Amino acid sequence: MGDVPSRWRGLCMEGPSFKKSSCNKKLIGARYYGDQLGLAAPNASLARVALSTGSPRDDVGHGTHCASTATGAIVEGADYYGLAWGAAKGGAPAACVASYKVCTEDENGCSGSALLKAIDDAVSDGVDVISISIGKTATDTTPDLLTDPVALGAFHAHQRGVLVVCSAGNDGPDPSTVVNSAPWILTVAASTIDRAFHSSIVLGNRKVFKGAAINFSNRSLDRERYPMVFGAQAATRSTTASKASNCYPGSLRKRKVAGKILVCIGTDSRITRRIKKLVAEDSGARGLVLIDDKAMEAPIDTASFPFSQVGAVAGAHILQYINSTKNPTAVILRTKDVRLFKPAPVVASFSARGPAASILKPDLMVPGVSILAAMPPMNMEDVPAGKKPSSFSIKSGTSMACPHVAGAGAFLKSAHPGWSPSIIRSALMTTATVRNNLGQPVASSSGAVTTGHDMGAGEILPLRALSPGLVFDTTTRDYLNFLCYQGYEDKVIRKVTGDAQFTCPRGAPSPDLIAKSVNYPSISVPRLAAGKPFAVSRTATNVGQSNATYAVTVEAPPGLLVKVSPKRLLFSRRWATASYEVSFAQAGARKGYAYGAVTWSDGVHSVRTPFAVNVV
Repeated sequence: MGDVPSRWRGLCMEGPSFKKSSCNKKLIGARYYGDQLGLAAPNASLARVALSTGSPRDDVGHGTHCASTATGAIVEGADYYGLAWGAAKGGAPAACVASYKVCTEDENGCSGSALLKAIDDAVSDGVDVISISIGKTATDTTPDLLTDPVALGAFHAHQRGVLVVCSAGNDGPDPSTVVNSAPWILTVAASTIDRAFHSSIVLGNRKVFKGAAINFSNRSLDRERYPMVFGAQAATRSTTASKASNCYPGSLRKRKVAGKILVCIGTDSRITRRIKKLVAEDSGARGLVLIDDKAMEAPIDTASFPFSQVGAVAGAHILQYINSTKNPTAVILRTKDVRLFKPAPVVASFSARGPAASILKPDLMVPGVSILAAMPPMNMEDVPAGKKPSSFSIKSGTSMACPHVAGAGAFLKSAHPGWSPSIIRSALMTTATVRNNLGQPVASSSGAVTTGHDMGAGEILPLRALSPGLVFDTTTRDYLNFLCYQGYEDKVIRKVTGDAQFTCPRGAPSPDLIAKSVNYPSISVPRLAAGKPFAVSRTATNVGQSNATYAVTVEAPPGLLVKVSPKRLLFSRRWATASYEVSFAQAGARKGYAYGAVTWSDGVHSVRTPFAVNVV
């Protein structure tokens, strides 16, 4: 690492297990928030408060994992107890990083005042990109953008030229679960990568089923077989077969489970995989087979305890085997990693989905499943028997996806220092891919073809984003108009933004005007009625060569007429702009959302903007 940038104005706060000397040319800043804001829990012990809020030191591991993913230096031979072995590096390994610890382990969680203070501090300290793997749980109500601390802080950061990247949330695959969906935030969904972790289940009849798992059991195919029992067969007298089948706590007779491989199903979402594993261990089981299609792409880590998860089809075969023989047996083998796995990427089942308020969200999709990154050894939750804590861990979530985009944003900022946050977002969105490594459309974990509400513009391709050709620069005025169209009053917007002269445009409030006039690199039409065409305008900026000509192509589903005018855009010079209009009309389209894209090309660059149209 070179010298700390001269423009850096941040601090390296001290606390338990963290001194100023802990900062260096890589970790150039570290702050913490909590007790100094008067947030310490009144009933918590002083020692607990000091540990959880009184130091920049990461006492959970979540922040370390995310920071490593965004900016981690290159490490040869990184692995997690032999899994995912290879060279590992963050998205921007040459970037400096500053840590702002806003969450605590006590009941305060991540307080709004701490989030706001941290974002303001980061901007004042001189950061270029802020990565926030924090978000509220999805609700059915539209979020108040001017009271949500992440949205409010991110708006102020945008005003100062700082890109803010946030996780989309883990409440998928249900619709309208996306969080952190303000238009000035780059909202990130999670996908799989071309690596999977499989643990084979070998039945007594020699049939083999490859399940999803991360376990480091020492079971041998040649030496060990254990009896099998389905949860319903081991139910206590006072419980239902349904609860026992789901391995509900207290539902199993230990004497019927001890020494056997337990088989459970996952029809009760309240009993997580982690709880089922603990129930199996407490009952003395020699392993656990979980039959559940949900979240199979994101295996849990069970350390030395033999565990494997299979889908409904494989599960039916396993249950049939148990019922067909008097003494069913099996063995669960140690996990192996599968490289060059296909198809990939796949949208993670847990990744939150749109639609959001009048903007096509999430914006992008990036890897967020089974991500290897740094972990403080003292924060390791499960350590395999006989092993030392690892310096790495494998985690899944949109929290793990978010720093991938933050690293890519820093990468683009280093190449193009003059690009605004919205230009960086546009470059990443319009150059994203919607194809997997089989050359087919990206699918969701259920196998269905994904939509813009699942993955936004698609999976990022940072190298292609270095030269996007055209970009869509969404200005602060666009965002203020968005607030007007959402129904916020002028005086409230003036107070938040500090712009005493601002007034809302005519026609506000109107969700239709958001789609029509906010210069976003995607399009979301809230209502398209029969006989009422809907026109949207966009302005593209040329960041490529002079004297460029772009021609348009349209991907439209059956029953939706999409016309673009003009069909060619001419740019005489770099940074020249050109506007166009996209008109949508019904022609027998089914009710509900219809998806497609408008793509501009000069023969070298391909600039794709997805759209989602709600046919009513």
